[in-house]
Amino acid sequence: MAGAGAAAEVPHLPGARVLIVEARFYGRINDFLLEGAKAVLAKAGAEVTHIVVPGALEVPPAIAMAHATGRFDAYVALGCVIRGETTHYDLVAGESCRGIMDLGVRERIAIGNGILTVENEAQALVRADPHHQDKGGGAALAALSLLLWQRRLTEGRG
Repeated sequence: MAGAGAAAEVPHLPGARVLIVEARFYGRINDFLLEGAKAVLAKAGAEVTHIVVPGALEVPPAIAMAHATGRFDAYVALGCVIRGETTHYDLVAGESCRGIMDLGVRERIAIGNGILTVENEAQALVRADPHHQDKGGGAALAALSLLLWQRRLTEGRG
């Protein structure tokens, strides 16, 4: 997962087509993640499309479906998984992360993972808040950085 979006230089990528896939489960936390991601993408000059899926496990398939269309250059995965009283947390946290990583490596696509995996809501709020850890902005920055690297390689400047 990426770090703070505001802490690093945002690459200028005007016209980059970025899809934000949000697993909307915790409203306030997701609002913070989305705010941070959109701010970084706006600073980069990216064109943003935003979709919502039911949960973190649906993020990798949604990205795979979108990628198959060729309409997007990069992807930002947003959501939050908070530990509960069952092992469901381990399954959702691990499989959503694995799915995103496998997809990025297998398909060689730029994906920033901003799905928080935390013990409690307080941890999530600090990590999500654009004025604190800004993990949504960090995920957008990660996606843009990977896209920039991919373009440099394609142009023979890598």
